[in-house]
Amino acid sequence: MASRRDLPIRGRLVIPADEIHEAASRSSGPGGQHVNKTSTRVTLRWNVIASGCLSASQRRRLREKLGTRLTLKGDLIVNSDRTRSRARNRDYARARIVEIVSAALARQRPRKPTRPTAASRSRHRSEKTRRSKVKRTRRRVGPESDA
Repeated sequence: MASRRDLPIRGRLVIPADEIHEAASRSSGPGGQHVNKTSTRVTLRWNVIASGCLSASQRRRLREKLGTRLTLKGDLIVNSDRTRSRARNRDYARARIVEIVSAALARQRPRKPTRPTAASRSRHRSEKTRRSKVKRTRRRVGPESDA
């Protein structure tokens, strides 16, 4: 049974709420007394390696794509301190996890090699000829150039 705090990623992939660990801390930057006394910065931590919602291929793909973003233990850490509200920061951080994971799991279509069209080859050649003429007119004129 899915909880409303579970995090749907895409398709049938849903990160259970109990796999996402949340911590709050004080935000940095200006803000006066409010920022000095409230913990509105939200840090979400999700362990990709220990997650039970991923298949082996998804886990391997996430480790490859998110290699630099993961800790040595395999945690994906996302921080948010955009607003003065902890709830909104939590929502921003959750949205960021969805964005990161779905982008890493997306499969890129293989590139089909293409060739330049005849018109583009013709334009390229005529531009090279034009540049060549411009440079030729810039050459030094005089007895030194005859040699």
